[in-house]
Formats: sequence, structure tokens, C-alpha cells
Amino acid sequence: MTALHLQGVTVALHGQRLIGPLDAVVAPGECLTLMGPSGCGKSSLLNYLAGTLPAVFAASGSVRVGADELTALPPERRRVGILFQDDLLFPHLTVGGNLAFALPAAVRGRAERAARIDAALAECGLEGFAPRDPATLSGGQRARVALMRTLLAQPRALLLDEPFNKLDARLREDLRRFVFDHARRQGLPTVLVTHDAADAQAAGGALVRVGAG
Repeated sequence: MTALHLQGVTVALHGQRLIGPLDAVVAPGECLTLMGPSGCGKSSLLNYLAGTLPAVFAASGSVRVGADELTALPPERRRVGILFQDDLLFPHLTVGGNLAFALPAAVRGRAERAARIDAALAECGLEGFAPRDPATLSGGQRARVALMRTLLAQPRALLLDEPFNKLDARLREDLRRFVFDHARRQGLPTVLVTHDAADAQAAGGALVRVGAG
């Protein structure tokens, strides 16, 4: 378990600074929340951490997990998981196929891969759902599958881009608890961006308020 270190992280668009410079250390199992209105650069910051920031933006600063500097690495080598507002499950794959997509290549053999998938589904209360079409799942079920897919990839840090935003109030509360419990249990340093104070309260940890410009 390792901490996430941000040092001097800044994101700008067309010469206008959106966020930063930001310095933070997110301990294993802890969550840093960035809270602010839409359009203030919160999601762009997550994209920089994940290595997927569009070229139209300018960003700088150090991002480390433990002793490993991530900014020079392509996204697939950073081992940073991210959850979005939309679950982004592949519609042409079954629930089990979606989870299998995330399994590391080191997990070999059909039986071992199936066992990992079945264990993940049991953990999120969806035992036996592997053959199901994602289109048959509720919003809360899809969100749980999306989280388990992210965790099966064995990330070293977790990024949350308002993943609770499209759920109704009851499901939102349940999924918050589910996500943060798993992040703490697995010792994942987590960064959440949101405009909802209830998200920040559920996350615990440090809160940074950001605004446009």
C-alpha cells in the first residue's frame, strides 16, 4: 500500500489557470475531495493524473504513487483506476465479460479467471450475474459492476469523477458507502471530484474547494 503524492500540480486552458498549484499527499485508504462547480477543471485534473488529458490543456507538476513518478508513463502503465458518471460497461459483452476485460494478464487459466469474476460478483451482491447482459441491470447494479471491474485491474490509486451524480438519493447513499468501503479496505489512495457536499462528507479526508479561474 502506497500513498499518492501531488506536488505543484496545475491545469490550464488557453493560458488560463483552472486548478493549482496543488500539493497533497493522499494516504492509503484515504480520500482527497476536490469540490467545485462544473467547468472549473476538476475532471481535467483527474485526466492529468490518469494520463488522458487532451492536448488542448496544459498541465504540470509531479504525480507519484510511492516512489514511482507517473507523469512520464502512458495511461496503461500508471495503474490508476477511474470511475465516471457513466458506468461505461461494454454493451457487447456479458457482465462476466466486462469483468474479464480488466483482469491482469498474469491471471491465467479459464478456471482461475472465472473464479476471480465469481468472487467479485459475490462481493458486490451480484452472485450468478456473469452471463447477464449489462442492459438488464439496474443503475445501481451497473455501478457496482463498474467498480469491481476497476478493482480487478489491481490499481494503485482510485479516481472518482462524480460517479454518484446520476443515481437517485437512496442508491447514491448505498453506492457511496460501497465505493469508499472498498477503497479503504484495499488501501487505495482516492481522489474524488464533486459538487455535492454529501459526497465530500461520505468520503471523509481532506477537502479542497476549487472554482472557475
